[in-house]
Amino acid sequence: MGVRGLHGFVGSSCPHICMVVNFKELAEHHRSRHPGGTPTIVVDAMCCLRYWYTPESWICGGQWREYFSSLREFVKTFTAVGIKLIFFFDGMVEQSKRDEWVKRRLKNNREIAKIFHYIKSHREQPGRNMFFIPSGLAIFTQFALKALGQETLCSLQEADYEVASYGLRNNCLGILGEDTDYLIYDTCPYFSISELSLDSLDTVMLCREKLCQSLGLSLSDLPLLACLLGNDIIPEGMFESFRYKCLSSYTSVKENFDKRGNIILAVADHICKVLRLHQGEKKLEEMLPLGPNKALFYKGMASYLLPGQKSPWFFQKPKGVVTLDKQVLSMSSDPKSKQEVPVCTHPESKQEVPMCTDPESKQEVPLCTHPESKQEVPMYTDPESKQEVPMCTHPESKEEVPMYTDPESKQEVPLCTHPESRQKLPVGMDPEFNLEAPLCTNPEIKQEDPVNMGPEVKQQITMVSDPEILKVARAHHVQAESYLVYNVMSSGEVECSNSLEDAMDQALPSQAFVYRPVRQRVYSLLLGDGRGGASACPTVKEWFVCSGNPLRQPDLVRPLRINVPGGTPSLKLLWLGQEAGLQAQRLDTLLACFDLSFSREELQVVESPFQALCCLLTYLFVQVDTLCLEDLHAFIAQALCLEGKTTMELADLQLDHVDPRAVQLGTLLVRGLTTLVLVNSACGFPWKTSDFMPWNLFDGKLFHQKYLQSEKGYTAEALVEQNRSRLTRLHALKSVVCKACMKENRPIVSRRHWRSHHSGRRGRQGPSAHRTSSGYSRSGQGQHWRDQGPGSRQYDPDQWRRY
Repeated sequence: MGVRGLHGFVGSSCPHICMVVNFKELAEHHRSRHPGGTPTIVVDAMCCLRYWYTPESWICGGQWREYFSSLREFVKTFTAVGIKLIFFFDGMVEQSKRDEWVKRRLKNNREIAKIFHYIKSHREQPGRNMFFIPSGLAIFTQFALKALGQETLCSLQEADYEVASYGLRNNCLGILGEDTDYLIYDTCPYFSISELSLDSLDTVMLCREKLCQSLGLSLSDLPLLACLLGNDIIPEGMFESFRYKCLSSYTSVKENFDKRGNIILAVADHICKVLRLHQGEKKLEEMLPLGPNKALFYKGMASYLLPGQKSPWFFQKPKGVVTLDKQVLSMSSDPKSKQEVPVCTHPESKQEVPMCTDPESKQEVPLCTHPESKQEVPMYTDPESKQEVPMCTHPESKEEVPMYTDPESKQEVPLCTHPESRQKLPVGMDPEFNLEAPLCTNPEIKQEDPVNMGPEVKQQITMVSDPEILKVARAHHVQAESYLVYNVMSSGEVECSNSLEDAMDQALPSQAFVYRPVRQRVYSLLLGDGRGGASACPTVKEWFVCSGNPLRQPDLVRPLRINVPGGTPSLKLLWLGQEAGLQAQRLDTLLACFDLSFSREELQVVESPFQALCCLLTYLFVQVDTLCLEDLHAFIAQALCLEGKTTMELADLQLDHVDPRAVQLGTLLVRGLTTLVLVNSACGFPWKTSDFMPWNLFDGKLFHQKYLQSEKGYTAEALVEQNRSRLTRLHALKSVVCKACMKENRPIVSRRHWRSHHSGRRGRQGPSAHRTSSGYSRSGQGQHWRDQGPGSRQYDPDQWRRY
């Protein structure tokens, strides 16, 4: 994460940049300087997950009760010294960082394969050096922190940008994280989570001012340095030859520095002694080998500019007065950048307007002030109407395109030219698939000034037309109360990171396939405007990591029709309605998303929180018929026994050995719980969120213990630890799941009944191992999960291809 090589450079070559500080002392100093103010630390939660997860066991699906306890202790420690914490989570992946996201996910796949190889070889959990965070950790951490009364926010763009912006805007004590990008942002101080001692509240502050002193740079030069070294937007190889040229001409090579350290010094020296000589006189593309990557490079630099900040590297300082189309250009001083920019007289208004240089045509074009954002945007002359219209940056091509005013909404949307018809179309039409998605302009979201080349922001084009509903979805997203709902409705693109799944176990499908039909029905609910039909809904782009998916492009997933008894209610009714009986309608909709409307009577008699668990287990066992009665006993027994266990008892639990199949079953259940978060929020919260939080329903080691005992043939009474009350409840819950599955002709039998035919359940063949890949029915007409590729692609042994 962050700037390539900078973390190692700071730690080994410039240790004076790292200063040991104490949060308690910093808080007291802050209060003395700001009487009445509360010292606040902005926490980049995604950077902190692996440091927060302190339980010894991580392989079995997560020690959620222990993890919740460690989070409580973390919050309590800061609260005790009067420090307020604000937690930020990533709410989306920006398109400019998608390649880096994919690269990391594929690397994680290789690490997971090594983990399962180790488990099969040693029958135990690998050491901490192979640690991989449990599936769903980020999602459930949001809800854990909210349950602890903490302000928790989910970003609408890259989280590090929102963290840096919040810290600067609110005069925060600092940022707690582990990302060298925070050394580049010109914001409040940056503290390391990896160096934090909770006992003493000591940590390390990385001082960007001292970094600048060591490199001979100013703060405004750091974004340029970061892009030349490579970051999450700029691939490291883009400027590799340039960096070596800098190194070859660098005369102050330090023998005690490693090669990467000397490269950083050489690039900084080049910025200081070469590029800065022409700053304001030459454009960066004239001084650097940008080539076709110019737009990406400028985007990378602009990603570090917080609201109100400008870069001196973005402006050209012209010499004297120049003439353009017989209009006299004079010089105007920009009060923010302290630099002069050319101005011209607008032919109609007779007012002087500033000019900017079009990076493509190399010509200067006038700027106008956007009526909504009050920011200056470049103008474009329409050759047909001969009128000037403002321009914006196209979200896909990153090129500047003219704006079009929608006659109905009165909102400006970008225009693009269809490559074949050469007609100007509002952005949102996909000419490749000829699918005209009903994209809509969202008046709540402002378009940032493209001239400032700010970071990627929410686009005006959305997937739904109701601004009130979109506003509600946005609020739930920002307040970390939902999962994926706003992403579907705003951009139609979602992602899910790696899961601990064994790519070699052909009997258990990936969670990405198992829960896809549920997601498809949710897409129909969110995008179908209450009509229940999926034919008019646009496809959703899914980036779900699973074995065999190269992630070269998203899966195009079509919504499935959702069948709610009495008809599909509108989102406005589900989300905003207050009428009596609506909670029952919300529950009907939730069950319809799992295609379990037939099980409503059985599930209604189950008490909380086991109602959600039975819903999930019923769906899981109907979908995957390689699951057996012993698996069901293990799932239910661990949930019942969890109620009576203390955190210490769970931590002290010891396993005979680790079974790779049990590891994947734990992952499958936890990913099902995250799917419940999605469905519950999409349906208007028919269930309390606490009913399906893993610390109330699942413990990895406890499930593993019950699984191993069940494998050995333990009785149900032994599985529930000789507790008669638990035994009664186990039989009741098992009966609910088995009856619901029998309605779908899915008997749940002991493995002893079919072990002779399916040894070890691996390599199982047949059309019904996964019953509903397509989700249309569970009677065998769905495509086998091993035969389908993700999304709208069919799997082929040689390649992944679109339909």
